[in-house]
Amino acid sequence: MLRKFAFVLVAAVALQAQAKVEPAQASRLEKDLTPLGGERAGNAAGTIPAWSGGVLSPPAGYEPGRHHLDPYAKDVPQYQVNSKNLAQYQALLPAGLKALLEKHPDFYLRVFPTRRSASMPQRIYDATRQNAQNASLISGGNGVEGAAAGIPFPLPQTGQEAIWNHVMRYRGDQAQAVTNQAAVLANGSYTLLKLEREVYFVYGRDGMTPDALNNTLFFYKYKVVAPSKLAGSALVVQETLDQVLAIRKAWRFNKGERRVRRLPQLAHNAVQPDTNGMVTSDMTDGYNGAPDWYDWKLVGKQEMLVPYNSYAVHQKGIPYEKIVNKHFINPELLRYELHRVWVVEASLRKGFTHHEKRRFYLDEDSWQILAVDLYDKDGELSGLQEAHPINYYDVPMFSSTLETYYDFAGERYFVDGLDNNEPPYNFNVQLSPTDFTAQALRREGN
Repeated sequence: MLRKFAFVLVAAVALQAQAKVEPAQASRLEKDLTPLGGERAGNAAGTIPAWSGGVLSPPAGYEPGRHHLDPYAKDVPQYQVNSKNLAQYQALLPAGLKALLEKHPDFYLRVFPTRRSASMPQRIYDATRQNAQNASLISGGNGVEGAAAGIPFPLPQTGQEAIWNHVMRYRGDQAQAVTNQAAVLANGSYTLLKLEREVYFVYGRDGMTPDALNNTLFFYKYKVVAPSKLAGSALVVQETLDQVLAIRKAWRFNKGERRVRRLPQLAHNAVQPDTNGMVTSDMTDGYNGAPDWYDWKLVGKQEMLVPYNSYAVHQKGIPYEKIVNKHFINPELLRYELHRVWVVEASLRKGFTHHEKRRFYLDEDSWQILAVDLYDKDGELSGLQEAHPINYYDVPMFSSTLETYYDFAGERYFVDGLDNNEPPYNFNVQLSPTDFTAQALRREGN
């Protein structure tokens, strides 16, 4: 036992030592790499352009407080990928996206010119440069120390570091939104669930330091407002950084019971409330929470066709029934581009029951997870997650506007983020941590 403990301790120390990079390597973030660690240069074929700062200002005609206009509205598709020409492009596709095309001949990808639109505030770039030389993994990779505000590992050396870059990426300081989600059954039926959402980010705030984090990433809350039979139910989450050290705290207000209950475990394979049993807790946002159930491998970087600059499906006034088709999101509203992505594989450790393997595709310019292949206990491809992102250029930050999960065995899918007929996101709402307590949740439910 002592020998085993000593081995784990040595391995953990070695893991931490690998995380920090030398000043010469960190200086690449101002030279051949972008401030967040992507490659500044385009590819040799010219199909991926150089990064030139992303979207730096709103397009003409945009008014603050409105839905984001498409800065690339004049772009036209270069080609389509469908079940008939799939063989020509399959090397560029996540396995789950290839399966979706094979299963549904009427589904297709509209492939547009690549626009490297991701941008963030200068302070996030500055913090990332500091993190590169100071951040390290702790608790066997289940936590991070020495980092604040920026990407912790812009030059990742392990799969865990890469996934932490996604979990800890900048998404604004706070936000308030009204969005809809739907669990679309095999026969195409669904009920829209409308949620009022608020989030207060701690990690990325201006002036944040590692010592001031108090093991907290963000606070999150939502309240169901429709349909009427479910209206009033609510959830609040206090998201910790190292969830092995201190699990996330979550409380649920159930309209029928008229009381607030502490959720004993809202992590890993626990079913996410209000998703009709389709989504587990760690599937939200591509992946979230502790990485301790998986062994992580950094496969490398690859050029892939992925969702990007998804302004068309985000536009104001589009009826939801035009977006939500029977087996998939309306492909005429989706945009795919060729981008370099980091590929990370997660293999389930013995003793746990969950997705046996996951293959993540992370955007090199933002660390947003763009797609995830999911495999079951028999090693069979069982599902696909996608994030359809835009640059919220009034922040600025790059994040999903729509997220989907396709369950191949059940021939159903889940979609979240439908906001076309709701007020736009409010990134200037005044919030504080006291808005995200059990007491605050009780007030939300009344």
